[in-house]
Amino acid sequence: MATPIDAQKSDEIPESVRESISGLTTLAGAANVIMQLAWLPVGHGVAKSTVHSGRLDKRPLKRTRTTFSYVMVAMLGTEEERAAMREEVNRSHRQVHSKPDDPVKYNAFDRELQLWVAACLAWGVEDIYTKLYGPPDEATAEAMYRHAARFGTTLQVPEDMWPPDRAAFQEYWEASLAKVEMDDTTRTYLTDFVELRFLHWPFRALGPVNKFFTTGFLPQLFRDELGLPWGPAQQRRFDRIVQNLAALNRALPRPLREFPWNVYWWDLRRRIRTGKAIV
Repeated sequence: MATPIDAQKSDEIPESVRESISGLTTLAGAANVIMQLAWLPVGHGVAKSTVHSGRLDKRPLKRTRTTFSYVMVAMLGTEEERAAMREEVNRSHRQVHSKPDDPVKYNAFDRELQLWVAACLAWGVEDIYTKLYGPPDEATAEAMYRHAARFGTTLQVPEDMWPPDRAAFQEYWEASLAKVEMDDTTRTYLTDFVELRFLHWPFRALGPVNKFFTTGFLPQLFRDELGLPWGPAQQRRFDRIVQNLAALNRALPRPLREFPWNVYWWDLRRRIRTGKAIV
């Protein structure tokens, strides 16, 4: 469990992908979730889900484990491990769809919605890599991008739906930003999420810290849509803290740098091996 993740992985995984696995990314996780839910159908699908066992506001520890496990198996898993995750997620997703009288229509099996979620995760991988190590060169960025298709193909997104290169992805991304929209349902759910209102004390006291990092990692469009204020002084403070954390990240031994991802990855493989539920 304490061994470095890359000692267990295939050589097919780009080294830049492995390097992006850091505990620092957990500070950016909430921001990426907000981006994913910033399309109304995705936001409503999560906020109105009747699968309480998978809701963050109902089962925060279980949902966190599921999310971490999905990201890890999508990034690093074998075809067999990805298939096991797909089967488990599909079982939950079958129950996530709008009702006939719902004003916003959604279905968790909608490939376009899954593509948007995968695109947000791909955007996040490059963003966190840049914050940790500086902007990647073109070859590194392209390798990370191609590998990020697995965020979608681990579920229902066929490979030919993934934009073929980063230039095509940028066109897709710009067009997709025009669909960003939140309403009271989404904003209420995400505000509670950002401020950790679903947690009990004393963990709820971490709400201001979570809100600061979440807002800092968000692009301005998403801050505005959710109504999160942000100014130059906050940006300077955020940049300074992230730079210090990135320096610490580079100095840590790999097992410590990868915590808690390596623990969730070990647990996921143990669950698959022993036939235990992974979602």
